[in-house]
Amino acid sequence: MINKLSRNSFTSRIGLAFLATAGLFYVNIMPAIIDGLIEALDFSNRQAGAVGSANMYGAAFGALLIVFLVRRLNWRVASLAFLLTLIVIDLLSIGISQPTALVAMRFVHGLVGGMLVGTGFAVIARTEQPDRTFGVLLFVQFGLGGLGVMLIPGLVPQFGTAVLFLSLVAFSVVTLAMLPWLPDYAVSDRPPPPITRRAAWSLPLVLTLLAIFLFQGANMGLYAFIIGLGAHYGLEQGFITQTLGASAWIGLAGAGLVIAVSDRMGYLRPLTLGIGITAIATWALLYSDVPAIWIASNMAIGVTWAFTISYLLGLASRFDSHGQMAALAGFASKMGLASGPMLIAFLLGEDRYALVIGVSALALVAAMATTWIPARARDRAAD
Repeated sequence: MINKLSRNSFTSRIGLAFLATAGLFYVNIMPAIIDGLIEALDFSNRQAGAVGSANMYGAAFGALLIVFLVRRLNWRVASLAFLLTLIVIDLLSIGISQPTALVAMRFVHGLVGGMLVGTGFAVIARTEQPDRTFGVLLFVQFGLGGLGVMLIPGLVPQFGTAVLFLSLVAFSVVTLAMLPWLPDYAVSDRPPPPITRRAAWSLPLVLTLLAIFLFQGANMGLYAFIIGLGAHYGLEQGFITQTLGASAWIGLAGAGLVIAVSDRMGYLRPLTLGIGITAIATWALLYSDVPAIWIASNMAIGVTWAFTISYLLGLASRFDSHGQMAALAGFASKMGLASGPMLIAFLLGEDRYALVIGVSALALVAAMATTWIPARARDRAAD
């Protein structure tokens, strides 16, 4: 008989982080996937962007579907089924080289992955200090994502797209091995926190979901094409990928700060600071022809992306105690992750990088303004 881990131990948080990442790990290596499809299969920017967006739109709908099921679901059995299905789909994707067929296959992958991530988010919401668990989640994503972005592009010329999808299979297999050790995390009978005593579709909740959508869309829209952006400004691929990998690892500091601080600073100050710095660093990418600015901007975004999204997801999880709103936040996040690359691919056209940088920066400013009401309401309720 397996001795399960303690409910709120750091080891359990790591296991939950892998569970909530496995269905969406491709997001963390998205630049490598987009660039790999372009290099290995000769996809255009729009075709490669469509594959990434299909994956994430499928994930968004999967996350929405799980919102209505998560209270009654045996999350462990469901997670096992989702992980096995993802492995099969990733293996099948290796043999597909036609854009339309790959878009369809990755949409199905996203649908299953979104249900897995939504399930993971709901379980995380049942832990004490979910902000801290989301920090561990981002720590895992940025750490392994940085490794993938550094290593995978260099392997594509030799192994083709197989290396892209086999990396996703490997992550799912590791998560499967962790699954039996996780505690049960039954639906909590605790009364909801003060902020959730209002109607479910309160203005603070809607604004929180909108902020998550804008923040994720702005960041992922630019991140999906960041390798091409660096090349457009005259940077070498080796320098680009090493910087991106280092930026993801530097981003661990943002996730680590959330783990250490949790909600002791409230939500308004961390969110305003985090989104504001992200917007400034994004705008600075207009000067990517200066290597020092390229490095500083990407590293700042790495830190603040991990830091801010942890607080945004933690804020959403405070709206109920059984995880439905956390799963709904997962839907908003994935809609942003999917819509960003699609919009940027449309606006980018023939390398209009200055335009897409400006649009992304403006979207981040809008996200910062949107967080004001829900973050202040949560901080006042906690006093």
